[in-house]
Amino acid sequence: MAGITSSIGRKYAMALSAIFLLIFLVMHLSVNLLSLFGQTAYNNASQFMGYNPLIQFLMQPILMVAVIFHFVMGFVLEIRNNKARPVKYAMNKGEANSTWMSRNMIITGLVILAFLGLHMYDFWYHEMNYKYIEGLPVEENRFWGDLHNKFGSIWRVILYIISFVLLGLHLAHGFQSSFQSIGARHPKYTPFIKAFGNWYSVLIPLGFIIIAIYHFVTQ
Repeated sequence: MAGITSSIGRKYAMALSAIFLLIFLVMHLSVNLLSLFGQTAYNNASQFMGYNPLIQFLMQPILMVAVIFHFVMGFVLEIRNNKARPVKYAMNKGEANSTWMSRNMIITGLVILAFLGLHMYDFWYHEMNYKYIEGLPVEENRFWGDLHNKFGSIWRVILYIISFVLLGLHLAHGFQSSFQSIGARHPKYTPFIKAFGNWYSVLIPLGFIIIAIYHFVTQ
């Protein structure tokens, strides 16, 4: 079996990390959508996620490793692919052979990475500070208010919307590419994977955008 040092092994590992993150996005959106239907439901779900030892000390580190691995491996593959390409012909146009999304995965990835930094500061950093640095007591009703207040600024909402639109573009190519990399290619299944990926790349970012707009307009 190809190791991670081989080209096939790197692509396979990249695809597996992408699929893991695709599943995480569904779970993350599912919890955040609860904030639209009442404070109690969201507070209860957030408290469970925030204080469950299995999630905090096992799943959360795995998630962080997966995110770092995915981005690092993406940069490595992009650099190696650029080096492996032959000299381009003067009349060759990239748009004739590939989509904008596939040609600019590294750009959308960098923007998403920058957005993750802001998102981690907005939520994860303050959560870690609350629980482990200041050691404040458990407050069951604080989660909804923290989320709601973050979207009080129109500029933060706009930044989140732009980031999620770019995430959608990134997902539109990355979803199908991930399944192809692990060998999920078949005339019977590929059209379904492509269609499902297109819907996924629209609905997941749209869900997060709706959450941001909802909390802004209900301030």
